[in-house]
Amino acid sequence: MLPHRQAMANPSPWPAPSPQTQSQAQPAQAGPPPSAGGLEADLLLDRRRLKRSRALWRGLAVVALLGVLALGFSGAGLDAPGLGGLRGPHVLRLTVSGTITDDRKLLEAIDKAAESDSVRAMVLRVDSPGGTVAGGEGLHAALARFRQAKPLVAVFGGTAASAGYMIAMPAERIFAREGSVTGSIGVLLQSFDAQEAMRMLGLRAEAITSGPLKDQPSPFRPLSDEGRSALRAVVEDLHSQFVRMVAEGRRMPEERVRALADGRIMTGRQALSAGLVDAIGGEEEARAHLAGTHGIDAGLPVRDLRARDLRERTFGAALGEAFGAAAATVLGDSVKSLISEGVGGGLGVDGAWALWQPYRH
Repeated sequence: MLPHRQAMANPSPWPAPSPQTQSQAQPAQAGPPPSAGGLEADLLLDRRRLKRSRALWRGLAVVALLGVLALGFSGAGLDAPGLGGLRGPHVLRLTVSGTITDDRKLLEAIDKAAESDSVRAMVLRVDSPGGTVAGGEGLHAALARFRQAKPLVAVFGGTAASAGYMIAMPAERIFAREGSVTGSIGVLLQSFDAQEAMRMLGLRAEAITSGPLKDQPSPFRPLSDEGRSALRAVVEDLHSQFVRMVAEGRRMPEERVRALADGRIMTGRQALSAGLVDAIGGEEEARAHLAGTHGIDAGLPVRDLRARDLRERTFGAALGEAFGAAAATVLGDSVKSLISEGVGGGLGVDGAWALWQPYRH
């Protein structure tokens, strides 16, 4: 019976391994095998921390670089213009284009130019249909202060009307192209009437005011006789201020200016005949006048005056002077137009306008 039991215990033809052999082939495990997923999670967290650290230091490096550029080009106001580093005596060129609004930085830059020993004169280039009365008045005053210290001449481009004409009045001599659109001495105050559209939509506006003229003009109801009279008085007073600026700048009697100040536009040739400009020409003729009258060499370098804040100077230096200035100008004009022209149909935050508006059918 014993052989039979051994055969039953080991049915395989190969001999059974000894207990010592089994212990060597399969070592005993003290616990469960380590998890590969936990190790990968730790590595992933470490990599994320490293990426965050690198991103932080990169950001700090960019900020430091921009700070260095800002410090390097912060003097690019008057005596270190842009990347060219133009220093020494020069003629300043101020280009006013687009809608004119109140610009404190530009006024400060003009005052600084008047005090600079490097600036010999200014050429004011105007290509603007006008803007707000307050904006034109402020720029006119700053240019008048400059004129008291340095020679100032103006050159008209395609359009120099309304406030665009107003700001040239401090100039000692005005040059215009034969086809320049100029004049339009007048003031505009307008609103719109949305009553019919609101009536169609079933809407009605209610206004609680402290007085009968507080909501005049209003797009929600027509002008009252009292409101129209009050607004006309405002326009006439602003118009009188405009006429006085022209009379003083052009050294003409106010009666003669009022005869021309009905809002009409003129070509450069017509304006020359009417005495609103001095000569037909451009910047070359203006430089020749400065040379002949004030002895300012026509070959003296010219640099553009731009009133820019720290960010504009920094990005202008980093991205290129022309691109930075153009981007700032386009963005600034777009925002100003959206704010001032999009509210009240011409009654923006700056008030009345001295703006030439072509007739629209």
